Amino acid sequence: MVGGRRFRPGGGFGRQLDEHETHVGVPPPPEPPPPAGGMVDSAVYIRGHRFASPAGLAETYSCLQEQDDAMAWIGLYRPDIDQISSLAREFRLHDLAVEDAINAHQRPKLERYGHTLFVVLRAARYDDLREEVEFSELHLFIGPGFVVTVRHGEVPDLAAVRRRMEADAPMLARGPEAVLYAILDQVVDGYAPVVAGLENDIDEIETQVFGGDPNASRRIYGLSREVIEFQRAARPLLGMLDALATGAGSYGTDEELRRYLRDVTDHLTQVVERVDGFRHLLQNILTVNATLVSQQQNEEMRSLTAASYAQNEELKKVSSWAAILFAPTLIGTVYGMNFVHMPELNWRFGYLFALLLMLLVCGTLYLVFKRRGWL
Repeated sequence: MVGGRRFRPGGGFGRQLDEHETHVGVPPPPEPPPPAGGMVDSAVYIRGHRFASPAGLAETYSCLQEQDDAMAWIGLYRPDIDQISSLAREFRLHDLAVEDAINAHQRPKLERYGHTLFVVLRAARYDDLREEVEFSELHLFIGPGFVVTVRHGEVPDLAAVRRRMEADAPMLARGPEAVLYAILDQVVDGYAPVVAGLENDIDEIETQVFGGDPNASRRIYGLSREVIEFQRAARPLLGMLDALATGAGSYGTDEELRRYLRDVTDHLTQVVERVDGFRHLLQNILTVNATLVSQQQNEEMRSLTAASYAQNEELKKVSSWAAILFAPTLIGTVYGMNFVHMPELNWRFGYLFALLLMLLVCGTLYLVFKRRGWL
């Protein structure tokens, strides 16, 4: 973790507090709504109590240089380049970390530059109205005597983290490592509602799939993308926490903080395992949906085939009776012609012959069609 004596850029160390001297914590100012960009809150803490609430970065630097064993916690929301550059000069932040903090859109990671840690976290929030997962990026600079948080989204609620830590002075007195733990804990705890929301969406999708909803495939695909994105946000934290635990001994991290970090790791492991299960479950649901769609298409094809067969059978019957009825019509038409020289016109049995011929032809056609199954 973070170790070493806090460096005082441009100055020495101020007077030390007498062991009997106490600071009744300076009440924090009301938390303003997130501005368009800039500093949200800045505080200097001594022994876990808020000693000062500077109004700007320069005042924070000055207050930090005047007090020994103090810690500054600076919260920024989408800061501009000048503010980041000022922090980089004051706390000697590495150029690569500063560039990442300005550009954002980084993967979750933990990098060490000397005694300074640069941490990138991706917090998540489930939007109940839109039934979507929103991701936000959070950058942290953790060094001897300072914590700088650079938030590029609405989550996590760092104001709640600050209130929680200020209510627990012994924990906050453990230094920047305690603040890092609290923020990690807040981010991981924020994953729980997301997991619950995704689980509810999967239950709804199962109902859609087995209900034959044609829009199920689109929603499965969209939810799969959210689950993959969630995996990319949560899974790297396991490696980061493992790296923090590995380096804790080398940098003299408090044993109690190690226990808290192990607890965060346990919660995160549960989240990652459940999200992995969601991904496999969605793949299975997609397969089942494809199978059900294929079965439905086959059923429709069978229905169309059956309807076509029945239609053909009816057409056969109609055609057969049309042919049978056409035969006497043809014969009657021939014998109805007014020709002078025509056989059987003057024959005594001509009329009877014509009727018998009609019956014979109709009967023959009927037997032929009946044998072929058309009638």
